[in-house]
Amino acid sequence: MNAMTKRERVLKAFNNQAVDRVPVGFWFHFLGEEELSQALTHPQLRLLEQNISAHQKYIGDFEPDFVKIMSDGYFLYPRVSEIAPQTAADLYRFKPVGADHPWIRDQVKIVKSVVEKLDGACCFYNLFAPANILRINIGYEPFFRIWNEDKAAVAFAAGVIAEDLSLLARLAIEEGGADGIYLSVQNPENHISPADYSEFIAPSDKAVLAAANALTPNNILHCCGYGDNKNDLSIWKDYDAKAVNWATAIEGVSLAEGKALFGGKAVIGGFDNRAGKLLHKGGRAEIEAEVEKILSDAGKIGVILGADCTVPPDLGRERFDIVRNKAIALG
Repeated sequence: MNAMTKRERVLKAFNNQAVDRVPVGFWFHFLGEEELSQALTHPQLRLLEQNISAHQKYIGDFEPDFVKIMSDGYFLYPRVSEIAPQTAADLYRFKPVGADHPWIRDQVKIVKSVVEKLDGACCFYNLFAPANILRINIGYEPFFRIWNEDKAAVAFAAGVIAEDLSLLARLAIEEGGADGIYLSVQNPENHISPADYSEFIAPSDKAVLAAANALTPNNILHCCGYGDNKNDLSIWKDYDAKAVNWATAIEGVSLAEGKALFGGKAVIGGFDNRAGKLLHKGGRAEIEAEVEKILSDAGKIGVILGADCTVPPDLGRERFDIVRNKAIALG
C-alpha cells in the first residue's frame, strides 16, 4: 500500500478503511494544574501565549498523525467565577457568555495558531461536556449537593453552557480550522444513574455534538476515566461521534470490546496513561510488545494508537516514537 499523508491515514481510520499503518497520537497538558483555569483571571501569566507555543513545539518535535488541541488555561467557565453558585437557585442565573467574550475568542485563537503549524495533520479541539464543566468548576461535593437539591437546575445550567460550547465548537471549526472536536464526558463512579443521566445530562452533551456534526462528521467522544474514576460506558453508546476514546485500563474494556460496544466505530487509545505505568516507565521491548498485543487484539482497521487520557508531562517524546515505529513495522 502506498504511503499516506497524516490526514489521509487518520480519516481513513475514522471511516474503518484500510491504512498504510495504524495512526498514532498522544496528548498531555501543557500548563501546570493551577494554571489550567487562570488564563483570564491572571493575564500577567500570559497563559494564552504559553499554550500556543507549547503546542507548536510539540508538533515540531513529534510530528503526530493528529493533534488534540488542549484548552489549557480556559477551564474556568466565566459564569461560575461571576456567580459562585452554591445553590440550585444560583444555577438558574446562568446565561451564555456569547461570541465576543474572551473565553470564546481566546480559545479560537489557540486553535487557529496551532492549525497554522500542523503540516497536514488532523486536529481536534478539546471541549469538556457542559455538566462536566460545571462539576469541574464548582467542585465535586457542591455539584452533587445541588444535584440532589434540584436536578433540573443542573440541567438548566448545563444547557446554558452547551449554548456557549456549541458556539465555540462552530468557531473552532469554521474560523480556527479544526477538523472537529474532542468532547470529554464523565460520570464519576457512576454517581448519576443511567436514567437520570439520559434525562438531565445527555441533552446538553448531544447538543454540543450536534453543533459540531452540523459542520463536520469527524468528531471524537472521550469517556473520561481520568483519576481512576470508572464510568458506565453504555451511557454513551448511542452518541453520534465518529471515533471514541476511553480509559481501557480503568474501565477494563479493551479496544476490541469497546469497538463492539460502540457499534463498530473507530477507536482511539490502548495505552494506560497513568504515571508509573508501561508507557511512562516501561522499556522499549515492553512498549513494542504492548503495541503488538493491542493491534493483535483490536486489528488495524478503525484503530488509532494513543492513551486512555492525558499522559504525564514528563513522558519522553522518544516513547511516542517507539509506538509509532512499531506501528510502522507492523504495517
